[in-house]
Amino acid sequence: MSFLARVSYTANGSTDTFSFSFPYILSSHVKVYVGGVEDTGITFPTTSTVQLSSTPANGAVVLIQRTTPSDARLTDFQDGSVLTSADLDQSADQNFYLAQETKDNVASKMGLDTSDRFDALNKRIINVADPVDNTDAVNKQFISTNLPNITTVAGISSDVTDVANIASDVTAVANDATDIGTVATNMPSITTVATNINDVIKVADDLNEAISEVETVANDLNEATSEIEVVANNIANVNIVGGINADVTTVANNETDIQTLADLEDGTVTTNGLSTLAGLNTEIQGVYNIRTNVTNVDTNSANVNLVAGQISPTNNVSAVSAVATEIGTLGALGTEITNLNNIRTDISGVNTISADVTAVNNNSANINTVAGLDTEITALGASGTVASINTVATNIASVNSFANTYLGASATAPTLDPDGSALDLGDLYFDSASDTMKVYSSGGWINAGSAVNGTANRFKYTATASQTTFTGSDDNTNTLAYDAGFIDVYLNGIRLVNGSDFTATSGTSIVLTTGASANDILEIVAFGTFSLSNFSITDANDVPVLGSAGQALVVNSGGTALEFSNASSAEVYGFHKDSNGDLIVTTTNQGVDNISSATYATFDDVLFSASGFTFSLNNGELIATI
Repeated sequence: MSFLARVSYTANGSTDTFSFSFPYILSSHVKVYVGGVEDTGITFPTTSTVQLSSTPANGAVVLIQRTTPSDARLTDFQDGSVLTSADLDQSADQNFYLAQETKDNVASKMGLDTSDRFDALNKRIINVADPVDNTDAVNKQFISTNLPNITTVAGISSDVTDVANIASDVTAVANDATDIGTVATNMPSITTVATNINDVIKVADDLNEAISEVETVANDLNEATSEIEVVANNIANVNIVGGINADVTTVANNETDIQTLADLEDGTVTTNGLSTLAGLNTEIQGVYNIRTNVTNVDTNSANVNLVAGQISPTNNVSAVSAVATEIGTLGALGTEITNLNNIRTDISGVNTISADVTAVNNNSANINTVAGLDTEITALGASGTVASINTVATNIASVNSFANTYLGASATAPTLDPDGSALDLGDLYFDSASDTMKVYSSGGWINAGSAVNGTANRFKYTATASQTTFTGSDDNTNTLAYDAGFIDVYLNGIRLVNGSDFTATSGTSIVLTTGASANDILEIVAFGTFSLSNFSITDANDVPVLGSAGQALVVNSGGTALEFSNASSAEVYGFHKDSNGDLIVTTTNQGVDNISSATYATFDDVLFSASGFTFSLNNGELIATI
């Protein structure tokens, strides 16, 4: 089925970016769901593609749909506001998109087909309750739970019939339920007898023999001292002997050696020889455990004797042992010690200038700084550069004065001059945080010029729910900047009152007194500020010395320069009809005559001209010729 404002994909486990073709008003109106859960971390690489916050699993359903707000109008027209095509289009688009989304919602719902049957459109139906009445729909859980029982009954339908035919026998079994319970209680014993039925038969057969082994065992158990009981009482020893069966065999195979040991013990060879060896069991075991070390000592007997000679009488070994850690450290530095030996002459030379080495070390930071400026130092050595340096040195007072006037660029306002002195009126610095030059005044730092480049800048923000502060980039990526007091703010086309409806003092943010609603439009007009220059006209280039009273600045007759000259008065022509219906024209005669206010009030029409008109009549019409 084709939809107007939604599209779905089946994820392949490697793609996280999906495209869509439907239009939208704001990107926040586009929603994405993965497996029915909204992904709120989506981004838009282009206006028609969306990138998910993570790659969906293979087989997951990705749904992209437009959800245009229906609880508030995106455009609110106000009396007296400018009616633009963009506002009209946005208002119409909101209604159009809502109609499309409504159609999609209706199309996606299960409805009746042309045969008056509900059509699920080959989709899953979820959240179906268990059936109650015979005509209720059945869900998978209900079928899965009851299907084994249904299958079982269907498979034993003949058995069910047979049981029905022996109903009286079933009743008889029910009447013997007590006896059946007794049998069930002793079922383990019955099972044991059944499992060992052959042994039971053998016991029975044995008991029928003339000499029964079972009877023999029973008779033995009845004796005062039963051999079976003796064995049973010493079963632990029997088990031990059984566990060392192989050792018992080994002892039997070495009876000659055992006899020799026995001779040692009873004095046949040496009196108490075996007892002596047994008494040294621990020592013998210890020597055996270090047999490898004994062999190594024997191999290195010469070195052992050498070390022994250093123990007494000088005890050099103890002295060396006391510095074992230091010897180990020096041993690890064998290569370095060899290198130092190779430059021992140089070391002696350095030792003679140790004071100078200390001085260099104390200035190592400065030396490293100078070394890092090798290129700059080479450039400074050029002849022309040296001359410039000398010029700066000659004018160092002016240079320092300028350094204390222009304090450079900074993201925060300076509080002192570079030399540590207090700030001076007129000090300048460039505010890199707002890209604005600022000057120090009696009231602190202020903009040296307008924050607005030109006559006005315009900004537009789309509000979130309860948003009060608007700052930074607007909907068109323009960064808000304004001069306090020179700003107009409109919320949904309605002009707000500065200080009452909003606060605008920082130059970079607008703070509403009452939070805006979601998708409200805040528009800001920031006006450029400037000061008009006030100077004498005669200070301007190409203007001659001030003329006489009543003169005006005009272009000379040659059209080559300006000059002060007498100005001609504008000619005034007043028209009215007298009592006879005749047209009367009254003039100022090129400034010579004056027209009183009373006369001027009688005019039906007035013409003004820089030069005089010539009037004539032509076929009853008044012709004025300049």
